Amino acid sequence: MIENILFKLSIMLVPGLLAITCHEVAHGYIAWRYGDPTARMLGRLTLNPLKHIDIFGTLMLVIVGIGWAKPVPVVIENLRNPKKDMVWVSIAGPVTNILLAIVSAGVLRLILMVPSGSGAEINFILQPLSYMVAFSVYINLLLAFFNLIPIPPLDGGHVLMGLLPYRQSAALARIEPYGMVLIIVLVFFTPIFQYLLLPLLMAGIQLLAGPHSLLVFKVASFKVM
Repeated sequence: MIENILFKLSIMLVPGLLAITCHEVAHGYIAWRYGDPTARMLGRLTLNPLKHIDIFGTLMLVIVGIGWAKPVPVVIENLRNPKKDMVWVSIAGPVTNILLAIVSAGVLRLILMVPSGSGAEINFILQPLSYMVAFSVYINLLLAFFNLIPIPPLDGGHVLMGLLPYRQSAALARIEPYGMVLIIVLVFFTPIFQYLLLPLLMAGIQLLAGPHSLLVFKVASFKVM
């Protein structure tokens, strides 16, 4: 039991924290570029995970395989063109996760090109590293697709609010206070994950990891012990 927990932590923690940290930093950086310095002034444009960690979100990462950081504050009124610019601020997080997944898949392919008989010392390093980057492919794609659900306060909801005409955008904004409850109901009490998110996730993993997709699936379900 303890060995299993330690194994999960060793594989999940670094790529998981990097995924959610980069996601939030991307939001703050793009907001800064479009006129809102709030995140920079609060010291949130840093890859130091301690500045971003949400304790409950980190626990959820370990327990259920998906977590979150403290949201980077964005003052929409500071943006030069609030409605349009918020689209770019919102989409920055999922795009960053997709880029991290692409890089992780590339690293995974390089690692697995090393012959298995290259030496015990090399294998001792490369095997856990391959598990970590495989999990990085999984968690970054999952965070990207999950956050693109078009319900505020998720990023997809804010993107949709920026694209809709003002009247429809205002109507969607009224959902935001109840958005997380709605998302929890959809994810845990409807087949949305099984019929929408899971197929997208599997397609993304197969596209990026190619012949190594099975390893990503095994690591994500911790069947590599």
